[in-house]
Amino acid sequence: MSKFRLFLPGIGFVFSIVCMTIVCSMASAGIAGAQQPAIPPGTVITPSNWQQYKQFMPDGMQQMFAGSVFWKFPPDFQLVVGPPHHYQPPTTYVANTEKYASQVKIVNLPDGGHSITGYVAGLPFPNPSPPLKGWKILVNEWYRYVPWIICSSKPGYQVILKDRFGSMYTERTALVYRRMSHISDYDKPITDPQAQGIDYSEWVQLPAPEQVKYITNLTLYYDDLLKPEDVFLFIPALRRSLRLSAAARCAPFVGLDHTQDDVRTGFNGGIVRWVVKFLRNQQIVTLTTSDPAVYGKWENYYPSLLFPKPVIGKWELRPVYVIDVRRVPAQRAGYCYGKQIMYIDGDSYNILWKENYDSSMKPWKDLVAIHIASPVPREGVQAETGNFIQLMYDQQNDHMTAAITADEHGQADVN
Repeated sequence: MSKFRLFLPGIGFVFSIVCMTIVCSMASAGIAGAQQPAIPPGTVITPSNWQQYKQFMPDGMQQMFAGSVFWKFPPDFQLVVGPPHHYQPPTTYVANTEKYASQVKIVNLPDGGHSITGYVAGLPFPNPSPPLKGWKILVNEWYRYVPWIICSSKPGYQVILKDRFGSMYTERTALVYRRMSHISDYDKPITDPQAQGIDYSEWVQLPAPEQVKYITNLTLYYDDLLKPEDVFLFIPALRRSLRLSAAARCAPFVGLDHTQDDVRTGFNGGIVRWVVKFLRNQQIVTLTTSDPAVYGKWENYYPSLLFPKPVIGKWELRPVYVIDVRRVPAQRAGYCYGKQIMYIDGDSYNILWKENYDSSMKPWKDLVAIHIASPVPREGVQAETGNFIQLMYDQQNDHMTAAITADEHGQADVN
């Protein structure tokens, strides 16, 4: 890991850091108890045999195999299955979970939503169970282990936007995500002395191409869960930043197919705004290991939909919670998504796949969130390192966004 100095516009901190990323891996009794037959390593799933393995696929993946949606798998598509991996949880996060989880209490809100009190650090609900099992899983996703800082190096990670005609637009995206409160990193305080009530900050900038250079989005989340986040957008042509409405969560995020609520690998907070139904335990295939020298090259993706080819890595079965996430009734009017079906890893609480439905409950977007595991000092290989392959397929408007955090020279972008 390389040390460097980074200036974070909008917050004004200068960091001299080793950017490292680790994530919690807390096994749950509910997931561990769900025994299903495994797919033998070496199995090759194709458009001709996929129905034999559909029980291990999200609904959106099944539609892509069936060819019933615009972004579908090509005839030569192959998905090769390998052995599963286990990533030992970070020591500090596990210790904080054991010390503080019993203090977390649920507060029912007048609008039908919920909040929590007593949360300090670690996983809020180590073994989510009724009542409100689905909502507890979503809270765990938000407070899953993320490091005190995740940052990208120059020139930023690669992004491609593609439309129905095959036209492609490329850009670079740089990010700095910083946890200010509820920290569970080695030799770091639980609350940063400079937090000033901020729980988490997200800073994203477009370094290229020239016509969008330096457009910057900054979002601040507060430790007070009832306080709306602050969102700022710096527009170079205006030479100033605009403060966006916290209610504009459906706005496209810096021109991508993602909304403000989709970024940060699938769920972007506001746990008091959601009602959640637990649907089932399942196992699904996902990818967790790859070499930046391989997944950083676009020629290693199927050109029709920029999905990883087998050369990028072998897929594996992961236990997931499947939950149905909707806005509280008082906030549903005018909101873009009628529901979001999330497939959340039962160990790391990473979102591995998400299906967004529009307000009339018709399928709209499929989000594929591939988290690339990497070694972390003092913690070994971790499931979440800030490096990812992420694909957002807009199946209604025949548009898509693909993002990879490795450059064309094989260098991991997020450190």
